[in-house]
Amino acid sequence: MIIVPVRNMVLFPGMIVPIAIGRESSIAAAQYAVKAGRPVGILMQRDPDVETPEADDLPLVGTIASILRYVTTPDGTHHLICQGQQRFRVTGYLAGFAFTVATIERIVESVVEGDKEIEARFLQLKERALEVLQLLPQVPQEMVHAVQGVDAPGMLADLVAGYVDIKASEKQELLEEVDLRSRMDRVLDMLVHRIEVLELSRDIDKRTKESMGQREREYLLREKLKSIQKELGEDAAGNVAEINELGKLIADANMPEEVAKQAGKELKRLERMSDGSAEYSMVRTYLDWLVELPWKDPEPDAIDVAQARHVLDADHFGLEQVKKRILEFLAVRKLKPGGHGPILCLVGPPGVGKTSLGQSIARALGRKFVRVSLGGVHDEAEIRGHRRTYIGALPGNIIQALKKAGTRGCVMMLDEIDKLGTGIHGDPSAAMLEVLDPEQNNTFRDNYLSVPYDLSQVLFIATANVLDTIPGPLRDRMEVLHLAGYTQEEKREIARRYLVARQLDDSGLQPEQLEITDGAIAAIIRDYTREAGVRNLERQIGAVCRRAAVRIAEGEVQAVRVDAPDLAEVLGPAKFENEVALRAGMPGVATGLAWTPVGGDILFIEASRTAGSGRLILTGQLGDVMKESAQAALTLVKSRAATIRLDPAVFEKTDVHIHVPAGAIPKDGPSAGVAMFIALASLFMDRPVRNDVAMTGEISLRGLVLPVGGIKEKVLAALAAGIKRVMLPARNRKDLEEVPQQARQQLEFVFLEDVEEAVRIAVEADRTDPAQ
Repeated sequence: MIIVPVRNMVLFPGMIVPIAIGRESSIAAAQYAVKAGRPVGILMQRDPDVETPEADDLPLVGTIASILRYVTTPDGTHHLICQGQQRFRVTGYLAGFAFTVATIERIVESVVEGDKEIEARFLQLKERALEVLQLLPQVPQEMVHAVQGVDAPGMLADLVAGYVDIKASEKQELLEEVDLRSRMDRVLDMLVHRIEVLELSRDIDKRTKESMGQREREYLLREKLKSIQKELGEDAAGNVAEINELGKLIADANMPEEVAKQAGKELKRLERMSDGSAEYSMVRTYLDWLVELPWKDPEPDAIDVAQARHVLDADHFGLEQVKKRILEFLAVRKLKPGGHGPILCLVGPPGVGKTSLGQSIARALGRKFVRVSLGGVHDEAEIRGHRRTYIGALPGNIIQALKKAGTRGCVMMLDEIDKLGTGIHGDPSAAMLEVLDPEQNNTFRDNYLSVPYDLSQVLFIATANVLDTIPGPLRDRMEVLHLAGYTQEEKREIARRYLVARQLDDSGLQPEQLEITDGAIAAIIRDYTREAGVRNLERQIGAVCRRAAVRIAEGEVQAVRVDAPDLAEVLGPAKFENEVALRAGMPGVATGLAWTPVGGDILFIEASRTAGSGRLILTGQLGDVMKESAQAALTLVKSRAATIRLDPAVFEKTDVHIHVPAGAIPKDGPSAGVAMFIALASLFMDRPVRNDVAMTGEISLRGLVLPVGGIKEKVLAALAAGIKRVMLPARNRKDLEEVPQQARQQLEFVFLEDVEEAVRIAVEADRTDPAQ
């Protein structure tokens, strides 16, 4: 007998069904059987995934079928229209054929004439089969006639078993059941169960349609499924397991009483919802956020002040005052763990190590570190979260960061807090007021959570470049620590300790392959960078490392040594030069000191006079405050004309032009008052200002020199520019404590009470004047 294995299909005697074949052996078997006019044996393989079934993969009982038609479709698929004839049993398989061939024995069904039990089962089976057909929707009338026209018990059992919707494995069991009485009993049991399910489905369908309104028609199928599951005792087992799991997570989350009550309320709502509704996913997401947030009290900090000092010194060079304050903060935290410590705000120019200081604090405390970037945030909802009524709502950045950290005892870095914006969606800086208030943030309420959350255990550290853009109430909640720029010596030390090693690693170089001399580092700092931090310095060192990597990778050299004279070839010509030597040394030019968001800088005040009517001309994009300082300086020079031996009449016939170079850069502030006065005095006295002197300070019309800010940054800028003597307001003497000791040793400081002292010190004496 030619055998054709099939997947997931059982052919019963009397049935006419299409069979798709795709294996080469099956196609060869079918074509041979058609040509020879022979029947084939249909066997359902046990595992449908087996591509080449062997004898062990096929059952012993199958159906002999005649091929009524052989069809090949345009897409290359082969189909057989087969009619089942008789059961058979395989007795052995024959080798040497291109397809499966077996020896078989036909199974003859014996029926005893006049067997009343068989006849009773036959009538019952036909009645139940017709009942099933009536309950099924859209049953073809031909099938009803076919059932009514069958008069053989075995044929009726096979017909019903073949067309009823049961598993293929169950059909195979019915095919292998040779005893007619047993087979009919099993088919009857199957039909009775099917009738019960169909009747229940009809009743459920009727009840569901009556209970649902017009707007809920779209849920008909889902409700029917739920009702069927309920009647069968399988009431949404998956949802029940999911609800139980959520309930266990809520119980284990150690939530406060108010939060646990809200979570329980939402869980009960979830139980009553259909899992296909939009609100189901919203409530589920909300509960997921509640159970994933850290509610438990964090472990106490194991603070070792000595270890913290070691960590800070290892990670950062310099910044002594800031390190001192951080150690004080940690010491207080150790002695009083439950106290509300201050919110630290690290303010300084870019590249001085504000963010990395926060990471070092986290390391010293043994806490997790998370960073929240506030630059460009202009929507209050990004801090407080969105209300759950909106699709896609999420908690704010603060709550999201805490979920990421997994603990309330973390160090949270609020980066660039000075760059919070204000838009049509509210003021984020106002939302930060509650976050950064130790007296209020233990009940912080996120709009999405709608329950209080305790932020008092979170150690907040903010960073900013400037304080001017931070609103007063927000600034008042933080303790400000100023990080000034580094001196050239500090930059050299930072480069030696950290930057060179890091860039060597990034470039894939070993320390012995590249040597950058101290002279080269000093030249890079002096001639190729002008900044408060060390970011550009690291970029330039990286450029040197990459150039060396190219030469080593090409095999040109084995090791490279870079000295100061070699930098021009690698980095190009020097980008900065000593402007003091170029611009000072002539009457009317004074060197001032200015503060910028990226550190201190030197500022040249140039004054010139021409014949005119006493006008004052100001150029260089000066702000209102700086313009007023220039007018005050000119008035002060006029009022002190006698002191500096000038003819007052000269002012009436002279136009004065004050210019501050770098005209494309806006400048403002009162700090240039002394420099403007000295420039005007030098101009009218026709004596140059000493080129090694720089000055800062505000002036009054009485000639007093008033204090200004940014002393450390300005002093460091003077040192970098080659200045030898710095004139400061006398009331700024106390600010020299912030200036590094090295800078104080290299500079001479003159403290001014009055502008006349500035004239005596800064303006060079007239060598022909006997009074000097």
